[in-house]
Formats: sequence, structure tokens, C-alpha cells
Amino acid sequence: MSATIVGIGACVMDTLVTVPHYPTEDTKLRAVSSEPAGGGPAATGLVAAAKLGETTEYIGVLSTDPGGRFLWSDFARYGVATDSVRLVDGCRSFTSVIWLSEQTASRTCVFDKGDLPPLRLDEAQKEAVRQARILMIDGNEMEGAVEACRLAKQSGTTVLYDCGGLYDGVERLLSLTDLMIPSEEFALGYTGQKTAKEAAKSLFDAYHPQVVVITQGKNGGLLYDGKDFWQYPVFKVEAVDSNGSGDVFHGAFAAGFAKGFDWRQCCLFASAVSAIKCTGVGARKSVPEYKTVINFLKEHGYEL
Repeated sequence: MSATIVGIGACVMDTLVTVPHYPTEDTKLRAVSSEPAGGGPAATGLVAAAKLGETTEYIGVLSTDPGGRFLWSDFARYGVATDSVRLVDGCRSFTSVIWLSEQTASRTCVFDKGDLPPLRLDEAQKEAVRQARILMIDGNEMEGAVEACRLAKQSGTTVLYDCGGLYDGVERLLSLTDLMIPSEEFALGYTGQKTAKEAAKSLFDAYHPQVVVITQGKNGGLLYDGKDFWQYPVFKVEAVDSNGSGDVFHGAFAAGFAKGFDWRQCCLFASAVSAIKCTGVGARKSVPEYKTVINFLKEHGYEL
């Protein structure tokens, strides 16, 4: 059975190290805890969508090293299909170490991109894109992502772009995007504009997606559909781990779109999912189930 949402992008084995506060240089500090977790924007977005009730599949390359084996099993744990994953021997996985500060609820990340070969779509992977309703991309695996986006355009698959990094060639992806969801940092940096509204309008006018949604972290975010602007809210919670909250937002937005929500409902739904996720450690582990999100929204005065 084909997946409703497929994704191409970074897939990272994170080591989450919770610390009472960030240490000063050249000192020692005892960690509160340490645990492995799956990461990466599109990959984590797929897990979020799966936990919210959608069928999802990752398209990519993983190593047979310990990091790759963990990532494979992590997808299985959360119900993300791996039929379109190619396994390779003798390569180093994409890994990172993330410090989570209890004092500030912020995160600091050091990563190693590894040496996996780039994604080259085979026929089965191409067919997975054609059969999907939504293709999620994050700017990684550029050549494979561009090819997949072109296939999506031909087959009627909607492209959701998690615009986070200002990578070389991102304009190739922007021109093929339907649901454009950049961070405020990306939007301002790419367009050179001074405000989120100006950046949203600039991106919409340049690339003509269906919608632009600029995420603004603790300030919620901005929706622009080519006619109207709407500031969606952030939900205040007792945050313990903000790592991956943007990845989860994108996956939840895709899930909301697949469920037939309108743009504002998608933003509210994704904002709620992202907020709840921040109350637990682990971007994937802490994503709530669909009913939990609906109840959370009702408690805050929103009916979808």
C-alpha cells in the first residue's frame, strides 16, 4: 500500500544529553541523562505525521553501521515504512550530539554529516513519490529532492518544503514547492527583507506556492495565502526539550493537510502538536497522538 506522505532529507542519529546548565569551556559537568534518538527535519516530520494517524514512508540511504541500524529500527518503532530505503555498507552515518539545558530549555547541537552516498532515485522510489499525496523535503539530498519534486509536479503530489538551512541551490526547490514553510531566519536571510510579512510576500510573489507559513518560534508564526496575513498563536507549556519542534511542526502541518484542514486549522494543529512535544524529551518520542492534540486545542478554546 502506498504511503500518504513520503519524505526525502536528512536522517540523523542524535545523542541527547540533558545537562543542568551549559558548561564553561575546559571543565567537566555531570549529565542528568543521555539517550539515543532519531532526528533530521523530514525524517522526524514523517514520524510526527505517523503518530498523528497518517501513513508515511522515508525515501533515502542509510548505513549498516550502528547509527544506520538504529535509525532503521526507529522508523519501524513509529510505523514509518522503509521499503524505499537503500542500505549501504562501509559508510559513516549522519550523527549529532545535542545538549539540552534544563536551565534554559534550549539546545545546542554538534553534528557529523558522515559519508553516505547521495540519494539517486530508483524506479521504486520514483513510484513512491508518484503515489503519495504529499512529498516532504528539507533541503538535504538536493539532487534527489529536486528530481522527486519534478515527479511530484507531474503526478499531482503536493510538495511541502521545510525551509530551514540556506543551502546552495535552494531556489531550485522553492520553485517546485506548494506548501512553503520557512523559519523566520531563512525567510529574512533568503529574501533580504526586514519583516516576516515582507518576506512572506516576497517568497509568494517569486515562487507562487499555495501558501507561505513563516515559523517564528516562541512568537508563533505568520500565514500568507497571497491575499491575507494571519498570525497563528504559540501555546505556552512547561517546555523541557525544544529540539526538533520545528521538524514536528512541519510533519503535523502535513498531517493536518492530509486530513483536509484549511490553512489556519493546519497552523493551529501544528502549533499545538509542537507545543505538546516540547513537554517531553525526544523530538519523536514526545509527539502526541491525534486525540490528545484535539483535546488540547479544545482546552485552549479552539475547535477544528
